[in-house]
Amino acid sequence: MKPICILIVDDDKMTRQTLSLALEDHYETVTAKNGLMALETLKEKDIDLILSDLFMPGMNGIELLEQINLLPEKPPVIFITGQASIETAVQAMKIGADDYVTKPINIDRLYLLIEKTLENKRLKEENILLKKKIEETYPDLSLIGNSPPLRKIKDLAMQVAATTATILIEGESGTGKELVTNIIHYHSPVAHGPFIKVNCSAFAEGILESELFGHEKGSFTGAVASKKGRFELADGGTLFLDEIGEMPPSIQVKLLRFLQEQTFERVGGTKTIKVKVRIISATNRNLTEMIKEGTFREDLYYRLRVVKMEMPPLRDRKDDIPELVDSFLEKFADRHGKAVNRVSKEVMDLIMQYQWPGNIRELMNCIESSVVMARGNIIDIDCIPEYLTYTGSDTETGGKGGVLQEMERQTITDILNKTGGDKVRAAKILGIGLRTLYRKIDQWDL
Repeated sequence: MKPICILIVDDDKMTRQTLSLALEDHYETVTAKNGLMALETLKEKDIDLILSDLFMPGMNGIELLEQINLLPEKPPVIFITGQASIETAVQAMKIGADDYVTKPINIDRLYLLIEKTLENKRLKEENILLKKKIEETYPDLSLIGNSPPLRKIKDLAMQVAATTATILIEGESGTGKELVTNIIHYHSPVAHGPFIKVNCSAFAEGILESELFGHEKGSFTGAVASKKGRFELADGGTLFLDEIGEMPPSIQVKLLRFLQEQTFERVGGTKTIKVKVRIISATNRNLTEMIKEGTFREDLYYRLRVVKMEMPPLRDRKDDIPELVDSFLEKFADRHGKAVNRVSKEVMDLIMQYQWPGNIRELMNCIESSVVMARGNIIDIDCIPEYLTYTGSDTETGGKGGVLQEMERQTITDILNKTGGDKVRAAKILGIGLRTLYRKIDQWDL
């Protein structure tokens, strides 16, 4: 393991020698008698920390710091100053110094200051490596576009990611709620911990309770062994509760208690289990309306929305569509081995005019379908799904492909989402035959 190397910069030879002797039992030390020599040393040697005087002839400490700030990998800097120059040292910290120590120097205190500064340096380096690893592992971990509504979401996501606050993400289906959750977790203090996701609409009430909180052996028919729930599995990390509006009232009570106390019991168990889990929830339903209807607890709502994020629909961020189209083109052309690299102006005009009730998910499916149907390197009018060509007066009057058809399409999309893609259940809820449902799915490329 490479020893820690400290560069001591001071025009006083006695100070350089004294500090070097005091630190050499713990660190490798090199010295420089002025700022110019210090810069030369930085070119030749890998320096972990700089301990520098503030006032030196030629190039003073502030000027040295300004040059160090230009380096691609800047080592931390601690300044040595007299009592009368503390104000200057504080000013130096505002432009990039890490700390300062006053004369006469207490060596024990200096050791502690050096270790604290080096630990901060290690944490920053680990954070950079973690972010790089995340970007390599999750290359699609980005929100594409730069429209004002999306910039607001990006800024908020990074702001709350640095905390462990409970977050509620609201928005229509297909707006990217799960993607934002991924970004928040993988840029959070618990990024190294587990990341568990649960779709609350995908389980019946009794099964969902067991999935979330676990169960003990024999607690119900079929419970042949004890099982940990998602809360236990997510200990030390993040639990994402998607479609939180579909959670039954009985389980809402248990979730509320967990948010208040961070404790719960397994189904059929008496032992109280305590875990540390960050909760992020998402919904495409209006929870305030559900509160009025009595189907969602008001106290739980406020516990979940410590921070609230509202995902903008694609129709409110149309400036992002060209960039999204380019990204999806590249992705699906590579996936399907096609040479497609652009869309015709006529097709782009149709894409920009369409309201995208299914949001980004619908646009992505549309582009994939168009890439598959393309015969050359351009997506033209013959390649795109038929519904895109029903624009203008038809849409406004509710004619073919207009408002009524879009309402039908959105209804089927919502029911499929709520049933977790279970087409048999969806057909029963919609009151149509399974074959009809499949035809509608193919028609709209759902």
